[in-house]
Amino acid sequence: MAQLHSLHVSVGILGISGGSLLLSVNNYASSPEKDFIPHTALGILLLIIAVLLAYAGVRRSLSHGQLFSSLCLTVSALWCGSGLVYVLAGQGVLRPAELRSSLVPGLAAFTLALLIIGSVALLVKKAVLCVIAVSISLACAHQIAGLSAAGFGQSATAANYLLVCLVGVYFGSGRLLSTITHGKVEPPGTGLQSKAGPMTEQRQKCSDAVSVGLVMNLLSASVIACPLLGVVPRLSVGHVPWLWTAGVFQLGMCVLLYRAMDTLAATFYGFTALLKFAEGYTALLSFYSIQPLSPVPFPVVFSVLFSVLALFSCQKGLLEGLYQLVFVAYCIAIAAQPQGFHQGGTQGVQAVVFVVSAVMLLITTFNMVSSTVIPTGQGYFKALVNRMQGLTLRAHDKELHSPHLGYSKYADAEVLGHACSVLAAFAVTATVGDRSPLSVLVLPWVVVAGGALQLLCGSVAFARGKTFESTVFILYGMMWTVWGLTRYGGLYGETRGFNVAVGIISFMLFNCLVTAAALFVNVAWFAYALTFQLILISFLLDAVGALPYGYDIGVSIIFGLVSFYFFLGHIFNNTFQSPQIPFGKPVVKMSGGGGGAHICPHLPARKSSSVHQIAEIMKGGGTCGMPTDTVYVLVAACNRPEAVVKAFKVKKQAQDRPMSLWISSIRQLEPVRPLLSPLLLDFMEAAWPSSISMVIPRGPWMDAFGLGDAAKHIGTPQSIAIRNPDCSVATHLISLVGPIAVTSANPTGEADTTHHNQVYAKLGDKVDGVLCDGPSPENIASTVVDCTKIETGHIGFFRVGLIPKSKVLQIFEEVQRRHRHGQTNPAFEYELQLPASTGESGMGSVNSTPSTVSPEQSPVLRNGS
Repeated sequence: MAQLHSLHVSVGILGISGGSLLLSVNNYASSPEKDFIPHTALGILLLIIAVLLAYAGVRRSLSHGQLFSSLCLTVSALWCGSGLVYVLAGQGVLRPAELRSSLVPGLAAFTLALLIIGSVALLVKKAVLCVIAVSISLACAHQIAGLSAAGFGQSATAANYLLVCLVGVYFGSGRLLSTITHGKVEPPGTGLQSKAGPMTEQRQKCSDAVSVGLVMNLLSASVIACPLLGVVPRLSVGHVPWLWTAGVFQLGMCVLLYRAMDTLAATFYGFTALLKFAEGYTALLSFYSIQPLSPVPFPVVFSVLFSVLALFSCQKGLLEGLYQLVFVAYCIAIAAQPQGFHQGGTQGVQAVVFVVSAVMLLITTFNMVSSTVIPTGQGYFKALVNRMQGLTLRAHDKELHSPHLGYSKYADAEVLGHACSVLAAFAVTATVGDRSPLSVLVLPWVVVAGGALQLLCGSVAFARGKTFESTVFILYGMMWTVWGLTRYGGLYGETRGFNVAVGIISFMLFNCLVTAAALFVNVAWFAYALTFQLILISFLLDAVGALPYGYDIGVSIIFGLVSFYFFLGHIFNNTFQSPQIPFGKPVVKMSGGGGGAHICPHLPARKSSSVHQIAEIMKGGGTCGMPTDTVYVLVAACNRPEAVVKAFKVKKQAQDRPMSLWISSIRQLEPVRPLLSPLLLDFMEAAWPSSISMVIPRGPWMDAFGLGDAAKHIGTPQSIAIRNPDCSVATHLISLVGPIAVTSANPTGEADTTHHNQVYAKLGDKVDGVLCDGPSPENIASTVVDCTKIETGHIGFFRVGLIPKSKVLQIFEEVQRRHRHGQTNPAFEYELQLPASTGESGMGSVNSTPSTVSPEQSPVLRNGS
């Protein structure tokens, strides 16, 4: 792992050094009359390096190299934006005279951002990062000077980038020397270990993503505010690369924050990314000489959503909530002026955003890496809530976003998803009239908010195992995207008619299925899907020219209000334990389904703590689902007869499909060893652990397991199937609870259960816990061997499954050969002689082989079959 982290750092340093060398050579060799590297080639090279830096920054972010990650991602955004500007200039989209006004706002923002990062690196004694950040910051400042006054600043810019190259060579040589000497020789400043104090819980939540998001806010604020300050004449197409770069990077930070389980911050940067795309869109319209018009409903609703988010973000820190209120003022300013981003009020608020973002960047970056923390107002929200009767704050632990089915690396994205539905719904209430559809700022709100962001939320929901929610978000995201591009992208025109109607009808049919499925979820989801169906009907009526006046606006507002209820409900319920905003119960309750209020623990099978938790549930008389190397099974502890009876009833087991008995090692048969034949015991030891179930004669030996009256549910009156699975998870669990009764995790007559999601879907809240390990590695059943007449020297087969018949016969013949020579299995003798203390895990030598998961469904045992 350390080598992998070193690789990511090396890629980042090499990327920064390579880009700096490129810009250094270009600035040294260029003259006011001619550029050494053509603009298009320079821009493409910078874009390639920016992608490498983004990769290194994201990978280092996931390994908690936070300051280095922030530097890589910031420089990546700098070269991505400037590279796109150079490409536009090289392709003739920008005139040479416009290059200065296009580059200066972005370079000014990164000059300040990198200076702040370099200052923090100096405070925490990260010399290499400090020199790199400050040098690139000075290079940007000198480039601005060179653009403002011809012939000034190019050599100074090149010198700063050359210094970055030299530092990169020093760092790379130091890492190489450290690797060769196995860490014995490590030049100063080239180590990867953090020298800061222990990280607090607040700073373990992907703070580097937050700091990069703040840099992007700084960037867009600089671009929008520069026309007000007279730095550039107006917002133009040359500013689009900076604004859309900020939007793309903030979407990336949104995903990283979902990985860090920070829903509120992810939602905030999803909102700000939406603003960046809209700002870039208005700048793009200037290329077509179109004057944009900002519709009033959307920014007003956006300000309400920002207000709610700012209120709940105060639980993370009062400063963060106050910072988000600045964006409330920004949305109000957009609503107050027809030209929105092109007018002084909006640009003035962005100047405030620039200053506040710079202060927040300094505080966030410093708190991210320093052992001394600048106060941000943590604890005030909690103290206020504790004084209010009836409100109980929810504990923010890692189980907060535990999904219904399985486990995930992402937080819940439904807050952002429903907010996007609100925004898209109120955006389409704006009327275009006789204006060009492109001129009214509806397209970015519908396509980006309703489309792109909802697709992102659907992807996150799918990764969390929330199948229904992901289906809804992806379907609606596609609908908003298609309709937005068709209606407000200038593609609609006079094409109303049959072709458009057919497309809308197909979406309506899909949404009918979603609405039917919502009946089994809750009332709120049903209302959500039903009101969206009304919007689709309005689209259809408009396509055929039969839309009643005001119908589309009315149903859009209704859908927006339902979506806002969802948004408010999710953000409130994620914050407070009680009370909860209700979403209602399922309109239709599916028998045996998982739609109830009770949700049993679904725990990752790879964690030992999860196995212990399931073991405690079983010791308390619970029944649980468990993965195997074939299909999932339902298990109960044999010493809890009531649990065995419960499992039998939950399974709806047929009388000719009895349960089987599983053990973790032959040691668990030690109390009944005198009652079993030596040949059988030796065959068990030689064949197990494996996917072999052995049917043996029933006898009084079963009384030793504490089954009581529940013993009638295991096996037939004449025989019983017993098995030692070849599975570390299963054997570890059985060693903790003792022998277990096992049956397949599906009602009799239904298909086998091959995923932990299906355990919940088929058995619902009738099980008390599920160990989750994704899809089953094999769908082939175990091999069931008839050992009832083993003393005669013969075995039979009820079923040949995962283990071939030839393999079983080979094992049995080897055991018989040893017995003919008077030998018993040495490993079995050794195991029986082990003191009890050696096998606390209950596995011993029998289970020392690492495995996956084994048992299958209860073997098919019929009398004599």
